[in-house]
Amino acid sequence: MISGSAVYQVLKAMAPLYTAAALGYASVRWLKAFSDEQCAGINHFVALYAVPVLIFHMVSTNDLYAMSGRLIAADTLQKLAILLGLVARMLWARSRRHRDDDGTKAAPSLQLEWVVTAFSVASLPNTIIMGVPLLRGMYGEVSTTLLKPIVVMQFCFWYNVIIFLYEYMEAMRAAATVTKEIISPPASPEKDLMRVVIIETTDVTVASPVQGSIVVETNTTSVGKDKEAGTFGDVAKAPSVKHVLWMAVKKILRIPNTYASILGLIWSLVAFKCGIKMPKVIDDSLFTIYSTAVGLSMFSSGTFIARQSRFIPCGYTIASMSMLLKFLIGPVVMLIASLVVGMHGTMLHMAVVQAALPLAVTSFVYAEEYKVHADIMSTGVIFGIFISLPVTIVYYILLGSWLS
Repeated sequence: MISGSAVYQVLKAMAPLYTAAALGYASVRWLKAFSDEQCAGINHFVALYAVPVLIFHMVSTNDLYAMSGRLIAADTLQKLAILLGLVARMLWARSRRHRDDDGTKAAPSLQLEWVVTAFSVASLPNTIIMGVPLLRGMYGEVSTTLLKPIVVMQFCFWYNVIIFLYEYMEAMRAAATVTKEIISPPASPEKDLMRVVIIETTDVTVASPVQGSIVVETNTTSVGKDKEAGTFGDVAKAPSVKHVLWMAVKKILRIPNTYASILGLIWSLVAFKCGIKMPKVIDDSLFTIYSTAVGLSMFSSGTFIARQSRFIPCGYTIASMSMLLKFLIGPVVMLIASLVVGMHGTMLHMAVVQAALPLAVTSFVYAEEYKVHADIMSTGVIFGIFISLPVTIVYYILLGSWLS
């Protein structure tokens, strides 16, 4: 049974998180200390600097040669099962509802947004902040070593998958904007012809037509073209799926997370093989940055809630569904995946309990950065921390009774 001192250690780890979130909330709601642009700047710093350095630190200090293959397999199987299940649900829903009320096809990027959000809520736990003190109190110091493979896979692979999907959705939205049909007639008397000016730059945007002209910007090097369009209602040709994927890949290759993961893996492989350590001056410099990641992430979450019209921004129904995904679906799928790969004993218990941890703060940071369901993520982070302690204790007791 988990001791009172272990519960105290968890509460002690939670208190600083809520302090940062409460300070962010008060700074915006009551003190009016930050504007919307300044709040976005804080979140941008966390996404581009603090989190990548934290990723490098966590990956580079993990011994890749000592990781548990079964634990990695169970974690991978759980996430793949949830992701594929959500994609299958999206495709099934799309096949039943080909068109919305207006008779136009629903945007694929909007459907994919829900897949990414549900996947993040169900399968990306706050292992670093909540998991380490909680599982240490339940299972001892061995839990810290056994949890690291999940942290490494989450940072090195799954967050990059999430970022790629965010970038892919942005590219899809940009392509949809380019091919949007103009439904109002041009002001020019020549109503059967439209002048299309194509200015090719590095981003995809569409300006409002002025006096019958349309300005389309596509994602290539800058060259000027001027051509005549056909009759009114003709639209620009949509970029191919290959082009959209390439746009997303190019953007993800410019994101610091990608390089932080790769460099962390390289350093871990070399350092633990050759027995070398990070120079202290570099280690201290990295510590100065990555130590701000969690606190500023919670602070940013607090500022986001303060800018909303209600305390639970996503509403009680969606909040309840996200809690169900987080604390029931995720752990149950992890239990099944662990049994499939042959895990048992303490490792099986820890795998299931860590799956019931609250949503990772990093998930909110990226959701806010890409403006995709940040309200659901902030609710999952803050209220998930409140709910997670009793839920994980229940799982701990049940696992100890049924699977010992």
